[in-house]
Amino acid sequence: MKGFRSVLGAMAATLLVVACGSNTQTSVVNTTTTAHGTLVEDPPLRIASLNAADFKTQLQGSTSGQQLLLLTGDPTCGVDFYYLKFYTLGAANETTISSGAMMVPTGGSGCSGARPIVLYAHGTQASQPANIADVTNTSNTEGALIAAMFAAQGYIVVAPNYAGYDISTLGYHPFLNASQQSGEMIDILTAARTALPKTFASSTTDSGKLFVTGYSEGGYVAMATQRALQNAGKPPTAVAPMSGPYALEAFGDAIFFGHVDIGSTEFAPLITSSYQHAYGNLYANATDVYSSTYPNAATLLPSTTPIDTLFTNGQLPQLALFDSTTPNATTYPTVPAPLLAAMQVPTVNPANPATALWAAGFGPQFLITNNYRVSYVVDAGTNPDGALATTPTYTLAATAPTQTLRKALYTNDLRNGSWVPEEPTLLCGGENDPTVFFSVNTQVMQAYWTAVMPAPQGALTVLDVDPAAGPSGPFAGVQYAFQTSEKQTLAALMAQGLTQAQAQQQAIASYHAGVAPFCAMAASAFFSKF
Repeated sequence: MKGFRSVLGAMAATLLVVACGSNTQTSVVNTTTTAHGTLVEDPPLRIASLNAADFKTQLQGSTSGQQLLLLTGDPTCGVDFYYLKFYTLGAANETTISSGAMMVPTGGSGCSGARPIVLYAHGTQASQPANIADVTNTSNTEGALIAAMFAAQGYIVVAPNYAGYDISTLGYHPFLNASQQSGEMIDILTAARTALPKTFASSTTDSGKLFVTGYSEGGYVAMATQRALQNAGKPPTAVAPMSGPYALEAFGDAIFFGHVDIGSTEFAPLITSSYQHAYGNLYANATDVYSSTYPNAATLLPSTTPIDTLFTNGQLPQLALFDSTTPNATTYPTVPAPLLAAMQVPTVNPANPATALWAAGFGPQFLITNNYRVSYVVDAGTNPDGALATTPTYTLAATAPTQTLRKALYTNDLRNGSWVPEEPTLLCGGENDPTVFFSVNTQVMQAYWTAVMPAPQGALTVLDVDPAAGPSGPFAGVQYAFQTSEKQTLAALMAQGLTQAQAQQQAIASYHAGVAPFCAMAASAFFSKF
């Protein structure tokens, strides 16, 4: 039997089969205002419509579809998919058109009438175009998942594509920019609430309950949106950020000291482009950051070319973020010896599989220059992040950084702002995640809120879907399902003739994506209580 990772692909393929319907309403194009949160076309285009009964029948027709039903439960509602175009702001307050999805449940009891809204933020996508509303695109696995997990269960789902993607003319993506991305989430929510009464499913209305969630980059965006809504005096009903890079300064420090995460050569161009547009001071020339081997890295992403093609064509390195010829006392005589020691290629320890992944982040064809890496590490050594201290305080650096990338991470770190959740919050992830480290993000936020800025009693729940001690507690079913999936994946790889070590290496590469449906299942169960 295939592992649960195949479920998302099956879901997208199923939607392709059953999606039908079109918009016969006349849309009015807005020509009077570009105020953020305003619809460009009202009512929005309905691009597809699902029937719950047919949808279930299609899923039952395949093994993968049956596995999906185990995660989501049977569809209880039909779903109408709308393509929203709305105005929002870029990182430098530029006006741009952005787009996204509104998924409206249809049908009888529990599907129409007053329904809660799930405001969803998706994970990082390097390639263009990315339209989460397009369920006829079989690669749109995340859109398919949230349709089944939330919309088909009676939630109105609202999800942006993000500025810089799809029809946006912004020219870059404000990646991990807390202010811009939370603002865009609120803008699409405003636009969706304007559009909802004018849809074909006008009997489905906003109940006033608002749930916010998202995965990976979207987990970060969900938490930033939670903070923004609280600051605006409009707290959501409950929130479930999933596997997000919340503690950006600590996460960046860990990477630059040599704990290189899987995906770093994709994330680096996105984040430097984002912060260069926002603050204008990351570099005078891209060669200040990037090696001459990859001269176009600073402006390469998002791209119309698939990320794997960029790797194959030699436009980006697949793994080597840093130079395997690391800084030393001869080339950097003024750098303190402990910092130079910390920048060496990690020693591979068979007892700690993560060390092999970290070491793979170094090579002769590297992305980031030693000079730039040293400038970052010296700042981190001078003004250390409290979460990485010998005796952790879990706070940000006591003195604001001066190195410009680290300063931008400090600014956008979600420990900033002296805030705590005012509403029930579920933080979900997997402790062995090699892409967004659980310990440096989820557990740092947990420690910060509970030890430094104590959260309201009972407001915070932390879920590790892959605990070393095995399943336990109220989400034991989710943990068991995920760990069963991991075992199935490993067994399937070994059945192909791979050794256990080779199979484990391949399985860990897809671990971050594999956690997503299980955290989504936990978020759905969490939201159902409110």
